[in-house]
Amino acid sequence: MQGKKHYQEKLFTNFQLSDRVPADNIYRKLKETIDFQYLYASTAKYYGKDGQKSIDPIVFFKLLLVGYLENQPSDRRIISISSMRLDILYFIGYDIDEELPWHSTLSRTRQLYEEDVFNQLFKQVLKQCIDKGMLTGKRQAVDSVFVKANAALDSIKEKAIMEDAAIFTNQLKEEQSEDATSDNQGTSQPNEPKPKKGGNASRASTTDPDSRMSVKPGKAMKLNYLSQLSVDTSSYIITSIGAFHADKKDSQCLEDVLEKIDNNLKGYGLAVEEIIADANYSSSTALQSLISRGITGYIPNTGTYKQERDGFKYDEENDRYLCDQGNTLKFIGYKKHHGVSKTYMSKRSDCKKCPIREKCIGKASYKMLTNSLNRPLFDEMNKRIRDEYGRQMMTIRRSTVEPVIGTLVEYLGMQKVHTIGIKLANKCMIMAGIAYNLKKLIKYGGNRLWRQILSLFDPFNASDFYYA
Repeated sequence: MQGKKHYQEKLFTNFQLSDRVPADNIYRKLKETIDFQYLYASTAKYYGKDGQKSIDPIVFFKLLLVGYLENQPSDRRIISISSMRLDILYFIGYDIDEELPWHSTLSRTRQLYEEDVFNQLFKQVLKQCIDKGMLTGKRQAVDSVFVKANAALDSIKEKAIMEDAAIFTNQLKEEQSEDATSDNQGTSQPNEPKPKKGGNASRASTTDPDSRMSVKPGKAMKLNYLSQLSVDTSSYIITSIGAFHADKKDSQCLEDVLEKIDNNLKGYGLAVEEIIADANYSSSTALQSLISRGITGYIPNTGTYKQERDGFKYDEENDRYLCDQGNTLKFIGYKKHHGVSKTYMSKRSDCKKCPIREKCIGKASYKMLTNSLNRPLFDEMNKRIRDEYGRQMMTIRRSTVEPVIGTLVEYLGMQKVHTIGIKLANKCMIMAGIAYNLKKLIKYGGNRLWRQILSLFDPFNASDFYYA
């Protein structure tokens, strides 16, 4: 006989949330795994003894985690989703008849807490991963990704216009505070000049001045932030993550990334020995930074680097270049170009009669070559990358940090920051990294057999590979 369900809402319902949340539910596991009690002491300095009670710090951070785990980091969406989910209510410690905090409370509290509080939570989760033996810290893969800012291209104005508007506003306030009888009524706002074409140096967003215009090949230009992160190659655990201005080069950010990694790992007796990155991180400053820290880098040189110039050989004894046609390029001095470089130049008379002149110099009168003073660093890196171990490191980089970035962007709310300013964007990225590491932490354990098998065949190190 066909069944037919008749529903009539009960006036009273009596049950426990813990009975309705399955044992394998991610929020039940998180509730059992992480102890957030230390947050009371860490955030006590932000509150006085009088006034209304604020949101519980533990509830605040749990709600933020919900946003990233559900790939809905908007404060409004966090509250909306949480109010409809029994497992989330159980995780944050609310009953179904309790009213959740307003979404604006999350925004205000995020601004109230300094970055150090977010970093402390990141380190707490990282410590649990270390205590479980999930990472060694010896080798880190570094990469970056653009994260869309909470601002539109329409908000971009010339910086001169923004400065004029600020000056005019200040003048207007001063005039209004003067005697009403003063004869200053003719003051008017200056006409805005027509915006000129330019980059981030001359233009900025009025909505989020910290955001920067940037573009990926084949993609439309957007206002973005740059997220830099490092991943331990033994476990895919994120060891550092943070926000940078999107107009900075990766090589300019590497020193700060290394400092973050060191701060996050040194307290647990772990030290970085190797860094793997792509060619965007290659620069003399970046390579010198690795050397000063005693770290071995595996970073391909940029396309402008050539170990042996086509048709030219370097005579180290006489500090000159010799071309295949028998002509000489002598050292003529130093030049400032991406640092200090040595310049070598041929004679005009030699190039004038050269049979391959069109192919070599085109319409120029002479041949010129420049070498950075730090060229030995790039030569050494080129040799390191080309050997068997170096090629293995490039494979490891592609198989570790790139999938982690894909997961963050597609599933953990890193497509866009829903806040204003680089400080808040940095907090958002740290929370995304915490959410990612927590998922790895509660899933850890099922790959041990695989790692034992790999150790029998891996010529390098079985810890280089991690199967979640």
